[in-house]
Amino acid sequence: MKDKPDFSKLSAVFINCTLKDSSNKSHTEGLMQVAMKIMKSEGVKTESLRLADYDVPVGLLPDMTKEGAAKDDWPTIFDKIMAADILVMGTPIWLGEKSSIATKLVERLYGMSGQTNEKGQYIYYGKVGGCVITGNEDGIKHCAMGMLYALQHLGFSIPPQADCGWIGEAGPGPSYLDEESGAKKNEFTNRNTTFMAYNLLHMANMLKAQNGYPAYGNSREDWDDGTRWNFENPEYR
Repeated sequence: MKDKPDFSKLSAVFINCTLKDSSNKSHTEGLMQVAMKIMKSEGVKTESLRLADYDVPVGLLPDMTKEGAAKDDWPTIFDKIMAADILVMGTPIWLGEKSSIATKLVERLYGMSGQTNEKGQYIYYGKVGGCVITGNEDGIKHCAMGMLYALQHLGFSIPPQADCGWIGEAGPGPSYLDEESGAKKNEFTNRNTTFMAYNLLHMANMLKAQNGYPAYGNSREDWDDGTRWNFENPEYR
């Protein structure tokens, strides 16, 4: 293709929030691997990890050992997120909701969100977010709604169609990687996964080319120093 974009300068980290550690099969990881394969084929540097493999206590401090935790691997994971252009969260559905580990990931991301970048903007400005969801019964859009809202509120940019997922029929039954599910041949899931992967790449490419967002009107540091741009309030006159 003449207008084929070059995504080779991008990097993405996929964080699987399954309740299982890596010694167990994860159906969520199976679908995440589809998106990862697309990105890898475009020359994108990708990395995946399972939060369940790490000692990450709940909390909102950058390092919870300062609050008495015996160990906290979050600083290492945070460094991986900050080194990447794209963050993709993956979760199974439990009782119609994202996993408790996905909630913990959002909370730990939130604990860092008051930091600022070199422009004085909140730390996640210029990064792109998406999500992958699997399960039995309904809940993909509900889980995506909460996850994508949280990411954008923290400063991540969310492109169109930034989520994908697969669910089986209601009740107990085969999951994504089970051959009898036929999930790998599901046209809707495959289309949405592909669109998600490329939309994440397109937005990340655009932001990288522009060095993120301009700081005019959104720099926390400038606001704290008294800059108000076009915000009119007699208190500041």
